[in-house]
Amino acid sequence: MDFTISDEVKSVQQLAAQIMGDFTEVDKLKAIEQQDDVFDEKLWAALAEAGLLGLDIAENQGGMGLGFFALTVLCEEVGRTVAQIPVVPVLVGAAATLRRYGSDSQKDQWLPGIASGSTIVTSALEEYNNDDPAKPGCTAQPVEGGYALSGSKICVNQAQTAARVLVSAHNGEELIVALLDPKAAGVTLNRQEVTAGDTRHELVMDKAQVPAEDIVATGGDALIAMQWALQATRVALAAMALGVCDKMMRITGQYTSEREQFGRAVATFQAVSHRVADCYIDVECLRLVTQQAASLIDQGRPAADAVLMAKIWCGDVTHRVSQASQHCHGGTGVDKDYPLYRYCQWARQIELTTGSSARLTGELGESICEQYMGAAG
Repeated sequence: MDFTISDEVKSVQQLAAQIMGDFTEVDKLKAIEQQDDVFDEKLWAALAEAGLLGLDIAENQGGMGLGFFALTVLCEEVGRTVAQIPVVPVLVGAAATLRRYGSDSQKDQWLPGIASGSTIVTSALEEYNNDDPAKPGCTAQPVEGGYALSGSKICVNQAQTAARVLVSAHNGEELIVALLDPKAAGVTLNRQEVTAGDTRHELVMDKAQVPAEDIVATGGDALIAMQWALQATRVALAAMALGVCDKMMRITGQYTSEREQFGRAVATFQAVSHRVADCYIDVECLRLVTQQAASLIDQGRPAADAVLMAKIWCGDVTHRVSQASQHCHGGTGVDKDYPLYRYCQWARQIELTTGSSARLTGELGESICEQYMGAAG
């Protein structure tokens, strides 16, 4: 597989890095964290003006049409700067899923607004003890003109400002994917503070009605849509983790090169240099498996095993690089005025979102076993 990144995507990455660098100095991040809604709206508007919110939205709907791989490059830069913007739930979970599985009228109604930054459509893929949107616990009861949804979704980003929330529910054996109005009757939002420090919401639905025009898919089409959304979200998180870990490694390299003990830089001690070298190997391996999974999804090819490997590496690498960075920094690493603190919080959040490495390794093992058992008859 050719992993050469096109000049167009390189330009996107450079532009994203330049814009986010202007908005993510430590003082600015601290100010955003003090807000009730931890969302950098000015940065979101700047990215929209540069066209970066529409990387994976078709040109005739206001986007750039560069595809999913380009979108993961943006996710990497968000991780590198720990920018407080909902790029994964809005651009990946909602917009990218709508682009591929929504009706023409739904695409025309929602995607131009997402690309311009004027409209937020987010996604709610997680439930308590369940992060598989293809097997939701929420229910959908057919009613005149649509469905009535009941149940709870958790850790919903921007639920309070979104015009719609992409959710899944089941009607007996049939899966339903719908765009829920979070201000509709029967919907309650409860604040939740997550490990990364931002505020999200528990979304409780009590017979919340969704009109027929907001039903994205049903049955087999809904199953495929939710499987795609979960895979895309896992790869986007791995890309974000790549940016987080690469930055943690570089912060640690700079610190240990400047910090002296016994008249020499800490980085010259073998125990320290070996740990940073291990971080470098981890980061580059994460880059390869993430790009492979992103490339397969971008081309519409089967990516199930590649996605699991990317997310497993994502969980392992965020844990190891975060731990090594903290150890090499000593007490400085937990100082809230020092940048490493936020990166470690993000690393932990990403590590445990949409499945831990231990659980996903078990799923990958079962998948491999089924393939061999099937071949053996």
